[in-house]
Amino acid sequence: MTTIAIVRTRLIAVLQGHQAELRLGVRVTTSAVLTLVVGQWLEVPLVLWAVLTAVIVTQTSVGRSLKATLDYFIGTLGGAIYAGAVAALIPHASELALLGVLALAVAPLVLLASINSSFNVAPFTAIIVVLAPTITHSTPIESAFYRLIEVALGALIGLLVSLTVFPARAQALAIESSARMLELVAQVLPDMFAGFTGALDPASILPLQERVGKSIARLDVIYAECKRERMTQLAYEPDPGPLVRTLLRLRHDLVIVGRAAVVPLPQALQTRLGPPLQHLVAAMADYLRNCAAALLARAAPPTLAAADAAFDAYAAEIAAIRREGLMRALPGDALEHLFTLGFALDQLHQHLRDLGRWAGEWALPAKVAHRKIKG
Repeated sequence: MTTIAIVRTRLIAVLQGHQAELRLGVRVTTSAVLTLVVGQWLEVPLVLWAVLTAVIVTQTSVGRSLKATLDYFIGTLGGAIYAGAVAALIPHASELALLGVLALAVAPLVLLASINSSFNVAPFTAIIVVLAPTITHSTPIESAFYRLIEVALGALIGLLVSLTVFPARAQALAIESSARMLELVAQVLPDMFAGFTGALDPASILPLQERVGKSIARLDVIYAECKRERMTQLAYEPDPGPLVRTLLRLRHDLVIVGRAAVVPLPQALQTRLGPPLQHLVAAMADYLRNCAAALLARAAPPTLAAADAAFDAYAAEIAAIRREGLMRALPGDALEHLFTLGFALDQLHQHLRDLGRWAGEWALPAKVAHRKIKG
């Protein structure tokens, strides 16, 4: 393979692995260029602020763009009205007076922004409203008015670009994030359950739990964007809320398993429960991976039959151990440990059922669309 072919292959791989970032780059660039063109055509006094606004509100998803647009406009409106009134009512011809007006305009807005994040941009707006007249030779009221026009123009164009140029729906991002989390949980499960049949360093569990925790935190952020899209009627697919809540419960199950796996099962039970437990973990991991694939493909969820059989086999082995009286010889803390494992497995079994049910909802729109195309 020639050097050029190697470079081309690697470049294609990089581009395919960063499609979302590339789409965002195209959207932001389009917003900036289009806002500049429209701003110059409308002869906006400081088109710079319109372009900056368009870049700021063009986010990774439509839901996030909606929030950025709303927050930016609310902050600008509040800052422009307050700072414009202060600058218009208080004369500030001297440099000392200008410093006083600037401080009076900015300080309350900084306090307001610290209380409500929607007003984060208000202090910056106040600075522009107070100081821009020294550059544009306009009045404070005109400066505030122009600032609102600039922000409205940039916000409108940025939002339109987010809706039309490679639009990234938070719904799709939520599905992708959910699938990644399921794959991560499938990867983590064998490592955690290994502690029941052998030594497991508690320090090795913490990084695994942190990875899953960060994954669910990212999913929570995306879900908040989904709710904004649904409120504005920009999303007509099923509500991802039940799926997100089920993934959160799986996360809680992992916490219980991680705490219990620090102490191995009694040696007398490891030889009996080790094989069925290992088979059960493998079945659960396969089911999670298949659910992740089904979500990404918008296909019907996999059957839980293999995992159900593995759960039944483990329960049958527990029943056999109980009949043989092996549990009576165990100390109290060992019995409590075994019951904790049983409780965690019961929860996992129920939540895997819920996962299949909610994953199935996301396959329905694809089936309906397929039927319409065939018809």
